Amino acid sequence: MTEADDAQTYEQRVQAIELANPPILEGFEHALRPSGLSEPIITAHVDNIRFFAHYLLLYAYSLCRLDEATEGKVYDFLEDWFPRKALWASVSSMKIYLASFKKFFQWMGASGLVSPETVEDVLSPLKDDRNLFLRKVAEEFPNGGARKWPDEKPVSPPSEKSD
Repeated sequence: MTEADDAQTYEQRVQAIELANPPILEGFEHALRPSGLSEPIITAHVDNIRFFAHYLLLYAYSLCRLDEATEGKVYDFLEDWFPRKALWASVSSMKIYLASFKKFFQWMGASGLVSPETVEDVLSPLKDDRNLFLRKVAEEFPNGGARKWPDEKPVSPPSEKSD
């Protein structure tokens, strides 16, 4: 396979993903409408997942559709990429992203787009590592101004191993 073939294959994969994601986002938005959420909250959830879709396509080195996202991709996005790269990253925006991912993966599971195992694999760290995600985004604020938040739960530092 030549470099030109690789580039063409890459472009074809990108184009296929760009065509596959909008119907998924539209389905998610449609499912949120009867939930009683306000229009701005629905828009925020859909926009958050749309931003994640761009991350999967452009930054995650995986070229995967939203319905191919794994726990590892979600974790890497929340733990590392979003706190460092999103200009609007804050503790409050991270809390909204956590809720968006929870709603999105629950909907994808209920819709049959992903397996129940994938849903559980994604939802578990959203709950178990919530404070880690919040701490990571708080650490990105200059001068430590946002390092504490009202509902912070203590997180033990990793234990040091002795030789």
